[in-house]
Amino acid sequence: MTYLAKPKFRHAGIEVNDLGFTHRDYEGSISTLCAGCGHDSISAAIIHACFELAIPPHRVAKLSGIGCSSKTPTYFLGQSHGFNTVHGRMPSVLTGANLANRELIYLGVSGDGDSASIGIGQFVHAMRRGVNMVYIVENNGVYGLTKGQFSATADQGSKSKKGVANPDSPIDMVALAIQLGATYVARSFSGDKTQLVPLIKGAFEHRGAAFIDCISPCIAFNNHAGSTKSFDYVRAHNAALNTLDVITGRAPITADYEPGSSQTVRLHDGGMIRLRKLDAQHDVTDRAAALAAIHRHQAAGEIVTGLLFAEEDSGDLHDRLGTIDQPLNRLGDADLCPGVDVLEKINAALR
Repeated sequence: MTYLAKPKFRHAGIEVNDLGFTHRDYEGSISTLCAGCGHDSISAAIIHACFELAIPPHRVAKLSGIGCSSKTPTYFLGQSHGFNTVHGRMPSVLTGANLANRELIYLGVSGDGDSASIGIGQFVHAMRRGVNMVYIVENNGVYGLTKGQFSATADQGSKSKKGVANPDSPIDMVALAIQLGATYVARSFSGDKTQLVPLIKGAFEHRGAAFIDCISPCIAFNNHAGSTKSFDYVRAHNAALNTLDVITGRAPITADYEPGSSQTVRLHDGGMIRLRKLDAQHDVTDRAAALAAIHRHQAAGEIVTGLLFAEEDSGDLHDRLGTIDQPLNRLGDADLCPGVDVLEKINAALR
């Protein structure tokens, strides 16, 4: 297999962060995904977020499963730890790694097929246990590696590239994450870097299970008329609760409307996008309000994006289990084998 190497030279005046690193220090190999794939935009957003937060790359452990989305960790944070698991099993491997060494920053990258179908049981328990991690699902509604079959997140009635309509109801990953107890839940769009980068930064700064569902159109199998996860459809039905998109390189497009109302804006290419501004009644710390907002906008044919829910002062799995701070690989024999008396006390407590 041939890998394309990126050039090592850089401009003397290139921007650096507080650690003295450039964006290049957070990159990985050159992507082999289809040109224009939304997943590459998410990789770029992760790179940008880590650069701005000045995260040491070697402190990040990135894990993934199987699928186009699970290939993407190769394309960012090349100096970090990495582990590619089997299909749908990333959450349990990440949980084990987190319990063994809580000093690393855990980033799980998955897809809608990987997390909402074969791995949904794993996803459920990682969310409800509050594993301290950033969990990103790159959601395109299809199985891109196996020629575009519908995934479990495909909207009912949406059409495949061949024109076949999906008869099944979709699984809403953000609603599921909120119900399961995740303490930071957001949805974004791969084409909205202005919104996505701050959401990823917030997820890295959050303690507990942070989940981001990112709609990422598959240009090969799900970017056509009739798809509800195409670039055109998402742009036209995006109801951003917290952040608005910005188009650069042309005259700024402005909008001025009251909180709680919506406005249709014409884009430079002639397309239209319907925006809805977060009203004063919405409380991101209220799970019920977040679920209500999701269902309300779904009924209106809108895709809610932005920070949907965040819990203040949240804990994680280590708090619940009462684990020690020290990574397990640093424990000696005396720590791991404390003797018969300690074992007897443990057994007595279970009787």
